[in-house]
Amino acid sequence: MFDIHVHTGPDIVERRLDDIEAVEAYQEAGYEGCVFKSHNEPTGARAALIRKSTGFPAYGSVTLNRAVGGFNPAAVAVQLALGARVVWMPTEDAVLHRQGGLPRGLAGHPVLGDQPGYGIPPVDGTSAAAIDDILELIASADAVLATGHLSAGECAWLLPQARRRGVRRIVLTHPSYTVPDMGPKDIVELAALGAKVEITAYQLLCQPGMTAGLLAAVARSVGDALVLSSDAGQPAMPPPPEALAQLIDALVYEGVDRGLLHAAASSIPRELVVA
Repeated sequence: MFDIHVHTGPDIVERRLDDIEAVEAYQEAGYEGCVFKSHNEPTGARAALIRKSTGFPAYGSVTLNRAVGGFNPAAVAVQLALGARVVWMPTEDAVLHRQGGLPRGLAGHPVLGDQPGYGIPPVDGTSAAAIDDILELIASADAVLATGHLSAGECAWLLPQARRRGVRRIVLTHPSYTVPDMGPKDIVELAALGAKVEITAYQLLCQPGMTAGLLAAVARSVGDALVLSSDAGQPAMPPPPEALAQLIDALVYEGVDRGLLHAAASSIPRELVVA
């Protein structure tokens, strides 16, 4: 098993496990790797230390939120040089996330205040040049582009741009989650552009209004383009391996093939991340 999306500490919000504790849980469960994600803290150096100290294939990532300057090619270049394997488009600071009034780690900071969210065409055309540079960096490192909390329209612009610049590895970040809240038609059309489609255990266990049946419908619609992750780490969530196991069992109960689900939580994410 390989968890492409897990939130660990240290972080500016409470996390159930730190990097070391998460890796211990993965090792005990027989996992073959994971990707540390933070909305605010680049994790490339942290993951490199974990690999050196434990031998476990933990990989870092960078999320293009305000804490790294948004669409900042320099931040991407540094993290890729440190061995990070995933570049997430904005999440908590995406325009769509802001419009939904959802929680953000830096919201209301007494010194930093608040600023508009980050968008790409067609939401914000001024970011196009920086996005081009970022896509070239991702392509050069053969790293993974994850769409974060961008809207369906933004993803429809981004994916062809990424392909033209040589990006081979793309993940549509939990498209059926509250953000970006994509419908079945958008998900299938974006998958057809070459993106893997993520479903997370967090959606099953914590997303308001979500059911195993709705997630199963997404899984069936995209077939072998499916990627499963835990998106765990919140204090109320089970440990990541347990959360992902619960997701798989719930989808099997809804009639999704267990073999497909096992691949979506193991060989597919591993091959996506590992160069």
